[in-house]
Amino acid sequence: MPMDEKELIRLSQAGNGEAFGQLVERYKTKVFSLAYGLTRDRVEADDLAQEIFIKAYFVLSKFKFRSEFGTWLYRVAINHIRDYLRRSKHRRHDVPLEKIPEIRMAANNHTPEEEREDMKRRLLVRKALDRLPEKYRVILMLRDIQGLPYEEISRILRLSPGTVDSRLFRARKRLMALVRKGGGNEL
Repeated sequence: MPMDEKELIRLSQAGNGEAFGQLVERYKTKVFSLAYGLTRDRVEADDLAQEIFIKAYFVLSKFKFRSEFGTWLYRVAINHIRDYLRRSKHRRHDVPLEKIPEIRMAANNHTPEEEREDMKRRLLVRKALDRLPEKYRVILMLRDIQGLPYEEISRILRLSPGTVDSRLFRARKRLMALVRKGGGNEL
């Protein structure tokens, strides 16, 4: 039977590496996805995810159970990724079409032409997402890709729920405008 998350946190705070390893297992995919969504580089995202968990381990004593652990961890992750992007003056690059992993459905009844069109649409959305300002990319990643509820996003980003709602609305509107323009450089 899986151990209760609060107990894992308490054990981790007491220095139990195995307990922290279980927390890492529970959250590693989400942290990696967030890092990848903001960098578009699997190697960088993997490095960042590892750094985030190391950082979280060393500041875990500051976690006081006032929020969900996932909310706290996302806050650590977003701050770390933002610092990294500022520090490295990292400019994300376009991902070549051939490097985008193809997502196959179990019952794929699409023609090769439909699959090519679907791939083009996904690439167009990714290019448009890459051109959005960070505040919009982050909120879209958390809501539309990670599927987090508004309340949790509000806590992670330390924004009011109304600000989350309006920023998400503006982010989606700008994304759609960019997609309509072919993912171009205009904002």
